Amino acid sequence: MLPQDPVILLSYMNTQLRDNYSSLESLAEGLDVPYSELEDAVKSLKEMGYAYDAARNKFV
Repeated sequence: MLPQDPVILLSYMNTQLRDNYSSLESLAEGLDVPYSELEDAVKSLKEMGYAYDAARNKFV
């Protein structure tokens, strides 16, 4: 289950991507999270002004 608070979600996602996963797809698979739930999280972060940068593998 992903954090519901957007600020904690941002920190959690970036930490997981930095330390454990090479992409959003591998993060979803590794955490056993349905990709649709991950898409909702990405949408939530986008609403806060953050977008996933695949080249840097983090939300900026």
